[in-house]
Amino acid sequence: MESKTLAPEDRIRIPGLWDFEYSYFAGDTASRFFRILREEGRICGTRCPKCARVLVPARSYCDACFVATTDWQEVGPEGVLDIFSIVGAQFPGLPPPPFVMGYITLDGADTALLNHVVGVDLSDIDEAAKSLMKRPRVRAQFKEQREGRITDFHFQIIDELA
Repeated sequence: MESKTLAPEDRIRIPGLWDFEYSYFAGDTASRFFRILREEGRICGTRCPKCARVLVPARSYCDACFVATTDWQEVGPEGVLDIFSIVGAQFPGLPPPPFVMGYITLDGADTALLNHVVGVDLSDIDEAAKSLMKRPRVRAQFKEQREGRITDFHFQIIDELA
């Protein structure tokens, strides 16, 4: 019997949904990063011994030098909103839209950290975007009950957004 490739219109699509629980080991560096978040309410990064950049979230290896990181350093809790997106769709575990997600470079860090940003009036999306384009300063606000997850904190805008 000869094998041949079917034409696209002859192919059958079978929809599926994977819905299952799983766990994975976060690794030594990420485990320590999240443990410090949970137990101490602090954000720490790792320093590259070659280029001296502080990587946040903490990483085992420098993404520029490919060198193992060994030293830990606390950063923030304040920093600058570098890039943002005003999200208009609902996602599990996140607030109802619209809301702001942003990359923040914390004081003492050389890389940015993604998280939820609050403190801007989103009733006029265009005006909110103009305000956020000014790269306001933000401060990490930790939950009272932390779980060791990135959602243990969010960023609050601390600059006047006029």
